[in-house]
Amino acid sequence: MSGLISRLRELRHSDQAIAAHVRETLVASLYASPQSLIIGALTSSAIATIVALVSGDRSMLECAAAIAVVAGVRVVDAIRLRLGVPAGCVSDFRSTWARRQELLYRSGALGYSALLGTFGLLTLLHTNDGVLQLLAVTTTIGYAAGIAGRNAGRPWIALSQLCFASLPLALGLLASADPLKVVLAVVIVLFVMAMMEITLQTYGVILTATVASREKAALAEHHAAIARRDDLTGVANRTAFRERFEGQLRDLAESGQWLAIHWLDLDRFKEINDSFGHLAGNALLSEVAHRLNEAFGSAGIVARLGGDEFAVVCAVERQADALTIGDRIIQLVQRPVLHDGRTLHVSASIGIAIAPIHGADADTLLKNADLALYRAKDSGRGQMCFYEPKMDEKLERTRDLGAEMHGALERGEFHLVFQPIFDLAAERVLSCETLLRWTNRRHGAISPAEFIPIAEDNGLIVSIGNWVIREACRTANRWPTDVKVAVNLSPVQLKSANLAMIIVSALASSGLAPERLELEVTESVLLDDIEASLAALDSINRLRVRTTLDDFGTGYSSLSYLTKFPFQTLKIDRSFVTDLETSHASVAIVQTVIELAAKLGMRTVAEGVETQAQLDQLRRTRCDAVQGFLLAHPMPASMVTTMLAGDAARSEARP
Repeated sequence: MSGLISRLRELRHSDQAIAAHVRETLVASLYASPQSLIIGALTSSAIATIVALVSGDRSMLECAAAIAVVAGVRVVDAIRLRLGVPAGCVSDFRSTWARRQELLYRSGALGYSALLGTFGLLTLLHTNDGVLQLLAVTTTIGYAAGIAGRNAGRPWIALSQLCFASLPLALGLLASADPLKVVLAVVIVLFVMAMMEITLQTYGVILTATVASREKAALAEHHAAIARRDDLTGVANRTAFRERFEGQLRDLAESGQWLAIHWLDLDRFKEINDSFGHLAGNALLSEVAHRLNEAFGSAGIVARLGGDEFAVVCAVERQADALTIGDRIIQLVQRPVLHDGRTLHVSASIGIAIAPIHGADADTLLKNADLALYRAKDSGRGQMCFYEPKMDEKLERTRDLGAEMHGALERGEFHLVFQPIFDLAAERVLSCETLLRWTNRRHGAISPAEFIPIAEDNGLIVSIGNWVIREACRTANRWPTDVKVAVNLSPVQLKSANLAMIIVSALASSGLAPERLELEVTESVLLDDIEASLAALDSINRLRVRTTLDDFGTGYSSLSYLTKFPFQTLKIDRSFVTDLETSHASVAIVQTVIELAAKLGMRTVAEGVETQAQLDQLRRTRCDAVQGFLLAHPMPASMVTTMLAGDAARSEARP
């Protein structure tokens, strides 16, 4: 008995301390099986009514009527709440619902139990019919045994019902002073104590299982949330973005609004990683994500799609709203980020697609936003671009050419042409620039301006570029020994670890002297990674191969390039040459560049010479060499050989 009392005290404290969500589940268990409650209420009411009618006792009839009324109310309540709290309710409402519903259930259950116990007591006191007494007692005891297990999830309700229903029977039996009935009363009291013990044990099992189930569900929800969150930045990842984006698209028809997806890519992010390390890059990504989430996360979707790509989805009413959002995104990204004493700067290119104008499903909209992003990056850094249908045609051609490029070398579709570079003082061919051409089996002749970027994107530029170096050396070895050959290097080639090995192999297999090979790079190549570019150019010069800075004036035109990088030749961009006839500023710039190069020990080549006036002006500025359509168009190797043979014959004929 003392142990039971101790456990009841512990129950009072532990029951008050259980978590709200566990209490909700336990309260919901009271309504988990409305069928058993309905059957118990109907059968108990029916038996009480029959016993009361047979006995004819007024107090029993009134008690039976009260039992029937309470039973009816409980049946209605059980049916109404058989599904528990409505789905989607917030936690505060669920907690309030649990406490209110538990109070209602307790009131009905205790009232019903007390009435059954009272009815049994009245039957024992007001009638001597053994059958009626047996019906009343067995019905009440059976009910008490049933609720001890059924309502064990809320033990105070179960224990109270057990006492309210059973103890009045014991009192009635004791009041009769019949020895057998007294024994039965003692048995009922022992039965109550045993059922209380069983109820407490059952409650312990239910509580443990409920807590474990809740913890497992919470853990599953936690893992699900983690699986949908980007580990680095904390915003939605690609999976969560797709789910939420598709959900908003489904609701789009009802809202009457448009949905704008801004797909952004951080410009020059790789440079930050390469220059300051991945920790700096990660800090930058995290800060950009934080800014975007603060600005757009509450009303839209902010997600990191991978690498340095993010997506922002917002509801808009017109296209101008999408532009405003895009401007805001660019401003947020361009704000400097402080990390480890350094100030990091980055910009963003944005592609924009609007639903339902540019597509109704997620796949189409994402594809179109990606196309718009591709166009924005082509237009320059820090730009944004809306999707246009013609982008699909360009993408289709780009993909088609990319596929055709695979195997093009093996099919012999690439060939070289050469444009002579003339020494102005000696009036002879000084060198020939190698130019790559592609005649495809399906598309015919394709402009280098179109296929070179594709080759750089898909990585084939390395194998193609290596072939160009080998073929150019092999061809030039058949020319006079004083004529050099120039080959353009792509940024990807310059970064290749085995570039020096490729050059050595090409020179060895062709027999061309290293001094006769010139490799040209543009300013943009140097911007990608200055230290790596400097190391690559140094390794080339150590092979006694000459290097040329091409298109000088089109990039940053930093004078530090001329002192830091080991160039032997400087090529003046055609844009300055074109304006020589009309712009005094261009004349002054070209004159200054030529004089500076001469003082640094570099030769100068002016490209794009197309008129006699341009050529005359370049003579006056003492430019070393020129090339352009005025002097010679790009030509196949056989024509170069013929031209060089003619020059040699004329040189021999001179006195």
